[in-house]
Amino acid sequence: MHIRTRLFNLVLILGMLFGALGIVTQEASAAAITDLFISEYIEGGSFNKVIEIFNGTGAPVDLTQYSLELYSNGASSPSQSTALSGTLADGDVFIISHGSADPTVLAIADATNSSVINFNGDDAIALRKGTAFIDVIGQIGVDPGASWGSGDVTTVNDTLVRKSTVCTGDPDGSDAFDPVPEWDGYAQDTFGYLGSHSCDCYVASTDPVINEFSASTTGIDVEYLELYGEPDTDYSDLTILAIEGDDPNWGIIDGAFVMGTTDANGFYLASLAANDLENGTQTFLLVSSFIGLEGDDLDTDDDGALDSTPWDAILDAVAVNDGGLTDLTYGDPVLGVAYDGLSFAPGGASRIPDGLDTDAASDWVRNDFDLAGIPGYDGSIGMHEAYNTPGTTNIAYEPPPEACGDEYTAIYDIQGNGASTPLYGSEVATEGIVVGDYQEGGKNGFFIQDADGDADLTTSDGIYVYAPSAPDVMIGDHVRVRGTASEYYDLTQIGSVSQVWICATGQALPDAGVLSLPMVSADAYEPYEGMRVTFPQDLIISEYFNFDRYGEVVLTSTRHVTPTALYEPGSPEYTAAVAAYALDEITLDDGRTSQNPDPALHPDGAVFDMSHLFRGGSWVTDLIGVLDYSYGAYKLQPSEGGTYTDGNPRTASPDVAPGNLTIASFNVLNYFITLDDGVNDICGPSGDMECRGADTAEELNRQRAKIVAAMATIDADVFGLMEIENDRLGGETDAAVFDLVNSLNAVAGAGTYDYIGTGAIGTDAIKVAIIYKPASVTPVGNVAILDSTVDPRFLDDYNRPALAVSFEDNLTGQRFTVVVNHLKSKGSSCDAVGDPDTGDGAGNCNITRSNAAAAEVDWLATDPTNAVTGNIILIGDFNSYDKEDPIDIIKAGADDVDETGDDYLDMIEEMQGDTAYGYVYDAQVGYLDYALANVSMSNYIVDVNIWHINADEPDLIDYDMSYKQDAQDLLYAPDPYRSSDHDPVVITVTFPPFIEYLMPIFFR
Repeated sequence: MHIRTRLFNLVLILGMLFGALGIVTQEASAAAITDLFISEYIEGGSFNKVIEIFNGTGAPVDLTQYSLELYSNGASSPSQSTALSGTLADGDVFIISHGSADPTVLAIADATNSSVINFNGDDAIALRKGTAFIDVIGQIGVDPGASWGSGDVTTVNDTLVRKSTVCTGDPDGSDAFDPVPEWDGYAQDTFGYLGSHSCDCYVASTDPVINEFSASTTGIDVEYLELYGEPDTDYSDLTILAIEGDDPNWGIIDGAFVMGTTDANGFYLASLAANDLENGTQTFLLVSSFIGLEGDDLDTDDDGALDSTPWDAILDAVAVNDGGLTDLTYGDPVLGVAYDGLSFAPGGASRIPDGLDTDAASDWVRNDFDLAGIPGYDGSIGMHEAYNTPGTTNIAYEPPPEACGDEYTAIYDIQGNGASTPLYGSEVATEGIVVGDYQEGGKNGFFIQDADGDADLTTSDGIYVYAPSAPDVMIGDHVRVRGTASEYYDLTQIGSVSQVWICATGQALPDAGVLSLPMVSADAYEPYEGMRVTFPQDLIISEYFNFDRYGEVVLTSTRHVTPTALYEPGSPEYTAAVAAYALDEITLDDGRTSQNPDPALHPDGAVFDMSHLFRGGSWVTDLIGVLDYSYGAYKLQPSEGGTYTDGNPRTASPDVAPGNLTIASFNVLNYFITLDDGVNDICGPSGDMECRGADTAEELNRQRAKIVAAMATIDADVFGLMEIENDRLGGETDAAVFDLVNSLNAVAGAGTYDYIGTGAIGTDAIKVAIIYKPASVTPVGNVAILDSTVDPRFLDDYNRPALAVSFEDNLTGQRFTVVVNHLKSKGSSCDAVGDPDTGDGAGNCNITRSNAAAAEVDWLATDPTNAVTGNIILIGDFNSYDKEDPIDIIKAGADDVDETGDDYLDMIEEMQGDTAYGYVYDAQVGYLDYALANVSMSNYIVDVNIWHINADEPDLIDYDMSYKQDAQDLLYAPDPYRSSDHDPVVITVTFPPFIEYLMPIFFR
């Protein structure tokens, strides 16, 4: 029950109260935007040059008043100029790019220009309005050398985004220019920020608005409504309506409060009695010429829309919604539960600063529920709250003055002994030693650790401080931090930081916590989150898929084999292997969040380049850093590099015993001579599929050089190839195969290699192929293809059709058949044919691959090449590990019975054992590419091995230039290493001389 009381003389005594409390009245830092300014600048790779212009003035702007100018190489007069055109809406951006920029940019550009927008890092760019400079990047008349700026915030090879606190351009092009204070830096071809701009600025306005309200407070409600407008102005024609939003009184006017004349500062205060306003969901409307009555129902059908509008106009609105499932509101913005991150709806709120009106909830800061600012109330104001200031300037809470050594909450108390902080959402001050400094590179923060700790093994002594605007700190600094305890994707951190004090420098670091893989349990890392830790053991470099994009490698204590390469899918042994791996990995990060960071960092902390590489299977020791958590994984952010040991060095050629003939299986990773322009889907036999592989002629040359180098070194007599471009509609027959053979012969000698002509095979954009040395072998019989027309079990919409060719050994006269395969991958589903991932480890499409395997061994039993040869070898990418069904089916042969005469042998397992590998996935090794020989053929195989030129190499050194920065494009050599993602399989064979004995047929 509310007790009615009148709020007397409130305005009179507020000044006395603020003086007594030492509260300093200050406007928020937001400023008004009065003109356009440049909001983004990209000086990217190639022609990726972009300027983005932002309009935050509150009204559309005629761009014909404006022009952009280029001042090249220190010029004092414009080198190039272009006039702008069109109209730029309020809150929108205008993007002008080079005409040959990346298609992603061109798709959103408003205009293109290849003269002004052809700048380099040492060129100034000016935005003019008429003859007046509005914004200038750089210093006109000065050539800085390479660029202006420092670190990641420079005008060369960087993307610059205007900080949200910047509300006006830099019109003085003659003064020294440094982008660091006003711009955030990102990698050079970062396009994700284009198309919009956010800022903490506002449009100055003196139109009357509801400026503050108080409806629900501690104790007896202190209630009021405040209008803000022109000073000394009569607003008696305006009324603030309080409209009910709770069931069953939706739309009823609870109160109609007539306004009056503002004071010299533009405020008019309507002091109300307790219970004049509802405590639940309600809407406040500021209307003109109101002619209705309190109690009127404005929403007679209770649908949330106003059916009656007894006024001339709505000038302003704000609503509160306390989360009731049936509640309705009648104006925007709506201040709901957690609108500002706190877990309940506000009882009152203030515009900060006064009059800020962007029609967004962020215009409003909730008032302290315990009435901080009102005489006689102590209040409990904290971060993200405002004082109650009826009739005077609105004031957001500012943290009180404090000093190092004042009382604080220890880090381990903020962390608690669980997965998340027990102080979530609370303002805290704490102190610690900086043990990880990641203010540069996109993380925008640092880790601090309690100097002594609490000796509790269940609580972490370290924590991350996210503070983009903090002063520069260094490892060893003793700092004090004030902010809000929170969780960022399950990483406990201090965010919304208001203060950082550097109390002392050069302090001793806390001892590093000693960790060792494998961990004892899945949650064993949690007590070390945010702390300085070390791994003193040898850790194997096991995964580097994200090394190029994010600077990450995965480390394990041993090199894990993919479970289904050793154990039957779904078996207890499989389950145990999966669990064992989960406890035996840690991601080594690089302390940066930018994509394709330059330079890339080697696990030993030095620069990764072509003279300082690493390989999978090697190891790193004595790592020291901070234990971080992001994207669902614990990561070590290094503070110093470890010791690297090359435990798996490259080999110059395959390690395989020689034979009379060599057969090789090689996945050439989308070798396409039709370039993938990213726009036109013209590949495949249907002519409507996306092209793959190289995007440019330069990339194709780089790819071709690597593949040819690998094949020339292998020097096989017969190559089975996977992932080579299939014939496209209207294209030349076997064009990609011809191109590769021609390129290989340019190295090996004219006529060294020829290919089996097949034309288009199947419907996919890629196919399998065979090339061979005519001097060594001669094709015999028919070229045979297995697809769904031969056996409906072989779904060629999913599996690539198999290619079988028989050869005669020119030396001995022996015949043998090579069958090249590329079965359906695990990467996409076969749900459409009832073949889902069952979760047993075999992945997607296991039945589809199994049926293809069964069809193949049955087909081969019919001698499809009609060459009358009993020697058969299946090679290629089966997309199955050794204990999965497709391999089991092939091993059993056409009779489906193990250990009979028609079986096939896995010659890699026979020669190299079950831990052999040629592919890395999810930090685990195995092989998907096989040499499966029937019993007869197996007798002639001398050796089989996998040449580790690809799986152990990071793809940062491959041919592909997509996403890479210019410096990363140079991490390339025309050699075999990382020519693909699969390692080639090399088989050596020695046949005895073939003698046709004249014997009765039953002895043959």
